[in-house]
Amino acid sequence: MREYPERGDFVHLDFDPKAGHEQGGPRFGLVLSPGVYNKASGLAIVAPITSRQTGYPFEAPIPEGERCYGVVLADHTRSIDWWARGVKIVGQASQALVEDVLARYRTLLT
Repeated sequence: MREYPERGDFVHLDFDPKAGHEQGGPRFGLVLSPGVYNKASGLAIVAPITSRQTGYPFEAPIPEGERCYGVVLADHTRSIDWWARGVKIVGQASQALVEDVLARYRTLLT
């Protein structure tokens, strides 16, 4: 197993502390930042996953057969210290899912 998370990894971590409408608590997430950044900085950009699908445009549905289920919340990304938060890598997302989440995330930045 790698010592650091890579883009496309499904991870499990505690998103607390949180404030307001942020996602919190222990949950799965999808790593969006590249491994070279994650390894060098000790940080990773992670989008939380929820099982509650509402049809919100920034929800990326996780297809059947993936390691996790529910939707990735592309607009709830967090930069986290993956070592301090005890991130556990639990699987790898499909390239199609990663591209879908990144496309939704990019719309917030352009």
